[in-house]
Amino acid sequence: MANIAVIGAGSWGTALSIVLADNGHHVRLWGRREQQMTEINEHHTNHQYLPNITLPKNIVGYTNLQDVLCEVDTVLLVVPTKAIRETVKEINQIIMKPITIVHASKGIEPGSSKRISEMIEEEMDENKVNAVLTLSGPSHAEEVSTRQPTTVTVSSYHLEAAEKVQDLFINQHFRVYTNSDLIGVELGGALKNIIALGAGLIVGLGYGDNAKAALMTRGLAEIARLGVKLGANPLTFAGLSGLGDLIVTCTSIHSRNWRAGHLLGQGKSVEEVLETMGMVVEGIRTTEAAYFLAKQENVEMPITQAIYSVVFEKKNPKAAVEELMGRGKKHEVEDLSQFFGSIIT
Repeated sequence: MANIAVIGAGSWGTALSIVLADNGHHVRLWGRREQQMTEINEHHTNHQYLPNITLPKNIVGYTNLQDVLCEVDTVLLVVPTKAIRETVKEINQIIMKPITIVHASKGIEPGSSKRISEMIEEEMDENKVNAVLTLSGPSHAEEVSTRQPTTVTVSSYHLEAAEKVQDLFINQHFRVYTNSDLIGVELGGALKNIIALGAGLIVGLGYGDNAKAALMTRGLAEIARLGVKLGANPLTFAGLSGLGDLIVTCTSIHSRNWRAGHLLGQGKSVEEVLETMGMVVEGIRTTEAAYFLAKQENVEMPITQAIYSVVFEKKNPKAAVEELMGRGKKHEVEDLSQFFGSIIT
């Protein structure tokens, strides 16, 4: 059994720690707050993030990053996108031998438009990394922590590394596939958060299932449109990290992006939403990054543009929806064939 460092003790980092611990691994879970780590070690709970869940005893909490990284070969990175660079820089300064880094965060960096794997590779010395992978798919921490059936994808350019990580995680409750399309898996996981904001927003406005289905379907189209332009395999967006993650994030009350969008649709400001949520809402930062990335790549993303106008330009949400509905006529199959051509033909 392996010693695995999990960096980030929020709901998702803790839930993935449970999966690894169930598989018999020794899990070192790192967080910055001493009180939280004491709770994990003495009471085997992380009540703030996963209420009423008892953690396996082979999950041990640490606040000292050097202790966490001592003699580990695999690091699971589960921190918000805005904390990736700072955290990876710290890891790079501490470790002395090459490690495998798996990230389970979903976002794009505003300004640089970098995917998380690209950020990690920029901040780590090349001789200190065996491989960088992402773990993504339709997976709410609340359900994973209670061992409900969940299926995800682990992606890397290195198949052997992906298969090793697959073996670390896979069990009867948590099924793991491999996928070599790192670009598509990362973009699918990040961009669906924008559409989830929109799904919550239209429910907040009082619209029903017709509008939600339209938003999700056309949202997937623009996710794939940008993804293919950036080198992704279009088939990835029909899989777990594309369609699968989109469905779960747009239809569940567990989704913080959906909840944030719902509050926006009810007339709350972005500042009020973030204060109410009290947690990171990745879709907001990703909306900003994707909006400018789409302009840079000359890719049409009308839903992303509409949500950007609501979040960053204070546009009335109802007016943004009306503008979406009033766009010029298009032919659906011709539009889809631009990026799903390999599927259609």
